[in-house]
Amino acid sequence: MELADQAVGFLLSFISISIFTYYTCWVIVLPFVDSDHFIQKFFLPQHYAIIIPVFAGVILLSFLSIFVGFVMLNSKQKAK
Repeated sequence: MELADQAVGFLLSFISISIFTYYTCWVIVLPFVDSDHFIQKFFLPQHYAIIIPVFAGVILLSFLSIFVGFVMLNSKQKAK
C-alpha cells in the first residue's frame, strides 16, 4: 500500500508542476513572444488566463461551502 501512495503522490506532484509550468509560460513568457510564432498555437488566448482560474476558484469555494454546510447540519442533528 505504501508504494501505491508514493505513486499517487508522484503523479499528483508531476501534474501540479506541469500545470504550474504551463500557466507560468502562458502568463509570463508568452506576451513577449511574437504573435505569429509557432509556440502561440499551443496556448489559449490571454483572456482565458484570468477566466479559467477565477471560474475554478468559484467552483472550489462553492463545493467547499456546501461541504461545510452539510457537516454543520449533520453535527447539529447528532447533538439532538
